[in-house]
Amino acid sequence: MSTTVAPERTTTQTPTLGQGVRGYLERVRGGEMGALPAVLGLIVLCTVFTILRPAFLTPINIANLFTQGAQITVIAMGLVFVLLLGEIDLSAGFASGVCAAVLAVTLTVHGLPWYVAVAAALATGMVIGLLLGTLVAKVGIPSFVVTLAAFLAFQGVVLLLVRGGTNISIRDEVILAIANRNLPPTVGWTLFAVGVAGFAAVQLLRARRRVAHGLPADPMSLIAFRVGVLAVIAGVAVYVLNLERSRNALIVSLKGVPVVVPLIVLLLILWTFVLRRTAFGRHIYAVGGNAEAARRAGINVDRIKIACFVICSTMAAVGGIVAASRGASVDPNTGGSNVLLYAVGAAVIGGTSLFGGKGRVIDAVLGGAVIAVIDNGMGLMGYSAGVKFVVTGVVLLLAAGVDAISRKRAAASGLR
Repeated sequence: MSTTVAPERTTTQTPTLGQGVRGYLERVRGGEMGALPAVLGLIVLCTVFTILRPAFLTPINIANLFTQGAQITVIAMGLVFVLLLGEIDLSAGFASGVCAAVLAVTLTVHGLPWYVAVAAALATGMVIGLLLGTLVAKVGIPSFVVTLAAFLAFQGVVLLLVRGGTNISIRDEVILAIANRNLPPTVGWTLFAVGVAGFAAVQLLRARRRVAHGLPADPMSLIAFRVGVLAVIAGVAVYVLNLERSRNALIVSLKGVPVVVPLIVLLLILWTFVLRRTAFGRHIYAVGGNAEAARRAGINVDRIKIACFVICSTMAAVGGIVAASRGASVDPNTGGSNVLLYAVGAAVIGGTSLFGGKGRVIDAVLGGAVIAVIDNGMGLMGYSAGVKFVVTGVVLLLAAGVDAISRKRAAASGLR
C-alpha cells in the first residue's frame, strides 16, 4: 500500500518594520549608503539657504528651481547608464547642443512642424550614441578618449549648424511650453493622485508577488510609510506650485506645476523600470560589476555598451530640447559652459559610482536637485560664478570621497 505525501509549502516570515529599519542601518554602516548623503545634503542646503535668504522658499523660486535644474537632471539620467558600466561620456553636454541646434534649424530655417523637429533631434542623439558606443565597444578606444574627441568636435558642429554664432530664436508654442508653461492646478492634483495611487499599487503588488514565491517581503507598515512620505512631499510641492506666483495676477496669472516636471517624472519611471525590471537592466549591472564575468555568462557586452551610449546621447538630446525651450533660442553656448560638469556631478552626487556597477536613475534627480539648489541659493545670496564653481566642486569631491570610502567599507564588511 502506497501513501502520497503532500509537498511541504515553504513559509517565509515577513520582517517587521523594526527589523527592516535595523537592516537598513546595518547596510549603511557596512558602506551601502545609497542616496542618503545626497538627501541629507539637500536638507542641510535648503535649511541654510532658507535661514539666510527667506526668498529661497517662495513659490516663484521653487518653480524656478525645477526649471533651472531640468536640463542637467535629464542629461544626468542618461549619464547614469554609461557610469554604471564604469565608462564616461564627456561629450554629453555638447551632444545636447548639437541636438538643440538640429531642432532649431528644423523648426526655424526649414519651417517644419514641432514633432518632426523633435524626432530629428532625438534621431541625432541616437546616431551620436551609436557612433560613440561602437568606437568604444567594437574598436576598443577608451571612452575617455572617444568622448573627449567628440566634445571638441561637437563644439564645431554646433557652430556650423548655427552658422558661426547666429542666435536662432524658437517661436513654436509647443516647444516653448516644455520649460515655460504650467499645468492647470486641477491637472496637477490629478497627476498627484494618479502618481501616489500607482506607487502604492506597485509596492503592494511587489510584496504580494514575493510572498507568493516564498520570499521575504516588506511589511505593510513600511509600505504605508513609503507611500505616506511620497504623498506628503509631492502634495506639498503641488500645493506650493499651484499658488499664485504672478506679481500682478489681474494682468497675467502664473500658477501650476511646470510642464517639465511630469516630463522628468515620466523619464524617471521609464528608466527605473528598464534598470530594475528588465533583463537588459540586470545585464547593465552585471557588465558594470565585472565585464569579463558577464561575457562568460553569455551576456553580449558590446551590445550592452553600445545601447547605454545610445540611451545617454538620446537623453542628452532631450536635455537639449529642454534647454532650447527654456532659452527660447539656440546659440553656440547651448550645451557648453558648465552643463557637462554639472550633469556628471549630479549623477555622482546622487550616489552613482564612478567605478561602475552601482547607481540608479533617481540618483540623477537627487543630484540634479542638489546642483540646482547650490546654484540658485548662492545666486540669491549674491555670490559670483567663481564661488559657485568652487562650492560645487567641493560638493562633488565629497560625493566621490563618500563613494570611494563606502566601497571600501562594503568590501571589508562582505556586502560587496
